[in-house]
Amino acid sequence: MERVLGIGGYFIRAADPAALGAWYRDCLGLDADEHGLWQQQPGPTVFAPFEAGTGYFGSPAQQTMLNFRVRDLDAMLEQLRSRGADVADEVQDMAGVGRFGWVTDPEGHRIELWQPA
Repeated sequence: MERVLGIGGYFIRAADPAALGAWYRDCLGLDADEHGLWQQQPGPTVFAPFEAGTGYFGSPAQQTMLNFRVRDLDAMLEQLRSRGADVADEVQDMAGVGRFGWVTDPEGHRIELWQPA
């Protein structure tokens, strides 16, 4: 059986793609090239379907949520706050899994930030 090798891309609709791309670059350090290619560091990826009525993604209209691995969650959240980003106050710790925080991008997409254990 053939198997997928990993996430090959993540695509989102944007009212202003250039501005949203700049936000991801300037606030999260996602340094994609002009074609959107981004060389990420190796590490785990979670693929997990959620119940249709979950509130975990924020807005019920949001069908998926992007999760980024980070080295230092507290430093990343502080960096985002200092840039005026909409950062959730809550931080969640899951024993053996890691720490989680959330930010909402300028177009309303809730993003999860994960510092693996």
